[in-house]
Amino acid sequence: MDDTQPTPAKSRRAPRGAGRTALVVTAVLAVLLGTGVAAVAAFDLLGGDDTAGPQATPSAAGSASTDPSPTGEPVPKVISMSATGDIVMGNAPGRLPPNGGKGFFNSVRKALAADLVMGNLEEPLTDDTGTSKCGANSTRCHQFRAPPSYAGHLAEAGFELLNQANNHGYDYGKAGYENTQEALEKYDLQHTGAPNQITVVDVEGVKVAVAGFSSYVWSNSLINISSAKKVIQKAAGMADLVVVQVHMGGEGSEKTRVRPGTEMFLGENRGDPIKFSHSMIDAGADLVVGHGPHVMRALEFYKGRLIAYSLGNFAGGGGTLSNNGRLGWGAVLKVSLTAEGEWAGGQLVSTYMNGSGLPTMDPQRRAAGLVRGLCKSDFPKTGARVAADGKITPPAAAT
Repeated sequence: MDDTQPTPAKSRRAPRGAGRTALVVTAVLAVLLGTGVAAVAAFDLLGGDDTAGPQATPSAAGSASTDPSPTGEPVPKVISMSATGDIVMGNAPGRLPPNGGKGFFNSVRKALAADLVMGNLEEPLTDDTGTSKCGANSTRCHQFRAPPSYAGHLAEAGFELLNQANNHGYDYGKAGYENTQEALEKYDLQHTGAPNQITVVDVEGVKVAVAGFSSYVWSNSLINISSAKKVIQKAAGMADLVVVQVHMGGEGSEKTRVRPGTEMFLGENRGDPIKFSHSMIDAGADLVVGHGPHVMRALEFYKGRLIAYSLGNFAGGGGTLSNNGRLGWGAVLKVSLTAEGEWAGGQLVSTYMNGSGLPTMDPQRRAAGLVRGLCKSDFPKTGARVAADGKITPPAAAT
């Protein structure tokens, strides 16, 4: 879980973007000739209606192929990953979902399916610890907690790794934070986000290192970029792929835009999203998954690696998170990468929070539509291209 013994540095780190053309040509030829099992699964994941969930099973998407391509070279191994934005399942004791949360993620379960399923857990899973961040007379302070048993709902949905690096991770103090870890571990769920914590998981034979960052002392620092780069450089020596989970940026319905510079919210430094994300990729990250603003933000390709600046609100059980307008829109980010970190396909599957705050498939695909426009406005040269069905492709300038 928290692997502090790095393996020898990898030799896989080619210049960013190198080999992309060869990968795409090889994958397409393999599909046409029926020889590339892994490549076929990766592209099948993107087919069909996003309201029906992925078209390939997680096991197929991550299967290895040693069969040679028409060029005589092995088809690169591909794994699939999915990620969500903010998850709040309720707020005990009085604002919990119906039926004790049973079936909380049923609508989106198929959409989440991947070889590695990740989410940002925006609350402790704990009983009342007697310590909370909000005073009795607080008016602008929000704190959340759900019963420890709710970790079972995450496991049932298919989640495998949860990020704790966010502004609500310590709502009930150190005890609440540690209780959350115990609750997750009871259901064999991995967690990440503590200072110097690098969580390494084996995904279909590919080692994936995940580290969580925020602007708070209970996580790796988003603000100290030099320190953050050291964490990622270490992670790159421990695994084949490196994923960054980061809680960054201001909050609110008007915070959809990504611009250069530091973002502040309620007097807090919430980081410089562009500088941080680019620096993490420079240090060895293969994917950056952002959350925190409670709205969707643009997708950018930097040196061939994808940055999702915010995936919005995914779940707000019991009405804990506003579902007013774009605050109610979220998405499942689905990404397929080779073991070398090269892009092999992706999709943004639109969701929304229903009247009870449960994540629900969105046939209107509002999140994808919003992000499509934001990519063009915020990153005209490097923004991802997002199709009507949510399919993600790199811009010509980023390949």
